[in-house]
Formats: sequence, C-alpha cells, structure tokens
Amino acid sequence: MATDLFSTARERLEDAARYLDIERDIIDQLRYPKETLAATLLVRMDDGSRKAFKSWRCRYDDTRGPTKGGIRFHPAVNVDEVMTLAFWMTFKCAVVNIPFGGAKGGVSVDVKTLSRAELERLSRVYVEAFSRFIGPERDIPAPDMYTNGIVMAWMADEYGTITGHPSPAIITGKPVALGGSLGRDDATGRGGFYILRHLGEDLGVSSDKSRIVLQGFGNASFHCARLLHDDGYRIIGLSDSTSAIYDPDGMNPYAVMEHKERTGHVAGAPTHGNARQLDNAELLETECDVLIPAAVENQITEANAARIKAPVILELANGPTTPAGDAILDKKGTVVVPDILANSGGVTVSYFEWVQNKAGYYWPVEEVHSRLKAILEPETRRVWEVARDKAVSVRTAAYVHALERIGHAVEARGTKAFFNQKN
Repeated sequence: MATDLFSTARERLEDAARYLDIERDIIDQLRYPKETLAATLLVRMDDGSRKAFKSWRCRYDDTRGPTKGGIRFHPAVNVDEVMTLAFWMTFKCAVVNIPFGGAKGGVSVDVKTLSRAELERLSRVYVEAFSRFIGPERDIPAPDMYTNGIVMAWMADEYGTITGHPSPAIITGKPVALGGSLGRDDATGRGGFYILRHLGEDLGVSSDKSRIVLQGFGNASFHCARLLHDDGYRIIGLSDSTSAIYDPDGMNPYAVMEHKERTGHVAGAPTHGNARQLDNAELLETECDVLIPAAVENQITEANAARIKAPVILELANGPTTPAGDAILDKKGTVVVPDILANSGGVTVSYFEWVQNKAGYYWPVEEVHSRLKAILEPETRRVWEVARDKAVSVRTAAYVHALERIGHAVEARGTKAFFNQKN
C-alpha cells in the first residue's frame, strides 16, 4: 500500500501538467526526490539493552528554498511513505508561496512502548544520524505524528551540541520558551478554518446553517472544531482512532476534548442528548454539510466514495482521499478542498517561526494570526479561480497553481527551451 501511495501521489503531478505549457524536464525533476537518507538508530533502552530502529529523511525538492517537513514516529513508517509526504510538502509550500521545498522524516517505532527517557534518547540519536543532512539553511524538520514540542526541543538541543552553538532555526514547532512561535499550536486547524470561512459563499457554507463532521480528533481537528464551534457552526460528528459519536443537535468540542483527555477516547462524551455511537467508516458516510477528514491517509476510497453524502470535504489530514475515490467524488460534484491547501496553515506558521528565529525578534499571537490569514486567503482565492477558469477540480487547481510556481523557479535557472535557443 505504501508504494502505491507514492505512485498515486505522482499521478497528481502528471494530471496537473496537462493544464500547463511546461517543460518536460521540470516534470522529470519532480518525479523522484532529490535525496533520501536511511539510517539505523541504535538506542540504549532503560534495561541496558540496545534496540535498533529504522529511520529516514527525504529532501524532495529545494528549487524554491531549504526543504521543510515534519518527523513522524510510527510503527508503519517506511521509505515510500516518507517520500510521498515530502512530495506533498513540496507542493504545499508552493501553493501558499512560502520559500521552502518539501521534506519529511520518520522512525519506525511505537512510541507507546517507550519510556520518556527512551524517547529522548531516540530523538537525540535521530539528529545525530542526520546532522549533516539537515540544517537551518538546508532542511528544517518539524513535529508530525507522535512527535511534539518537547521532542523538537530535544532535537534542537542535540543539533546545538553537535554544532557547538544554539541554533533555534534548525527546527520548528519548538516550545515557545525555546524559540517557538506563538500561534503554532493551532495553526493547522486555524488555517483550515480560515480557508473554509473564506470560501463559504462559494461553497454555500455558512455558520448559521452548516453541519460539520470531523473524522479524527487530534490537535488539528480539535482546533478547527473549536474555531468552527465558536463561530456558530454545528459540530454533529467527531471520532478518534477507536470510536465515533454523532449527534444531529450538535456537541461542544471543548467538552468532548475534556472527556477524551480524561478517558482516552471520545466515546461517551457529552452532547445535546441525541448521540449515537458509530465507527469511523460510518461517520464518513453521515449526512452533513462539510466533512473534515483529519486522521490518516486513504480514508475515502473507491470502496466508499459513492456513499459520502457531504457536498464539501475539507482535507485536514494528509492524503485522506485516494485518486480512485477522488474521481468518484468529482463525478458526483463533491467539492474537495485538498490537503495541500487545507492543512497548509501548519507549515505557514512554521515558516513564521523560522523567520522569527533567524531575526531574533518574536511576534505577538495576533500578528501571527493576521499574517496567516493574509497568506491563506489570497492563495485560496487563486486556487479557486484556477479551478473555475480551467474547469477542473479544486485539487487539480491547487496542483496546477503549485506546479506553475515551481516551474517558474526551475525555468529561472534554465530548461531545455533556454539552452536550445540560438545566441
């Protein structure tokens, strides 16, 4: 499945190229990553033994600037997944016009089996293994699945130890006390909220009448849900990895999160009293106005896309819809706001953190929110206009918009057409 993930990701590239007059060598450059490094991490465990963990870091393309991307700790991580995520990050940075290329890293590990001391040692060993691969001007990691601010703090500290001086710009998503940016904690969910609200009139979505279902209830999903709730939208469905709840009368995401933190799951969380327990598959097919997949890849597929009732999908997760599922949704007229746009708030505020680290000057949270909105709304409008003008899906439009931007950067250094010109 992981290999298929990378193959299907590259289908987006070929599809976008059909709508642009673009040199073939640009497409060839983007078909495979620039470089990928694998390492075996040997970690001293609490019982005195040493355990080996497979790990990777991929720098997909750096035409537009240093590469940028998270590090995930998960037992299913593999090289194909890492390359796919780095590919998506390349286009995500381009679609919102921040001066980064795409990267990703990962370790095949179940962090639930590690003590906190073992987790720290693993984090530091990862940086030791990849210290010559990453750097503030070369490749800037960030948190991802099962990594967080303290993991980033350990990694930044280890990099500083190796280089002999503090280097906060090496990593984003750090605690604020160690050079992190205010507003980074809710940036992905907030970005999705800004984008949905900006497109509200175009999508026929409004706070006074629209019902929202979110699959997944992690950081991004919670913050998006609370912002929508505070703005008047009705949250009627939420899920975690084990269960889902649905109440047509709505629910308060703050109360659901409090229940989840206390019990470990959303099942049994307080609602308005008409709740039903569902599973994740059922929740995806629930009638609503906006469906927000915010869990993992490949949730909407050829097998279930025809049963998706939501007329609008906002992809907070990376790759939640397969190309086969996407084709079915497009044929039905479902509007999908794609992941490379919908969840780009996180990398945008990571860019802000990097800028602040480089300058040694830090912004108030209101300025972070204002700058995020000022980037996302115009780029969202441009993607929407490409979709309208070229009569393509919003996903294809996002890739077209990003590919054109990357293409201009490649052309600035010369392509076949330039070198075939006569002096």
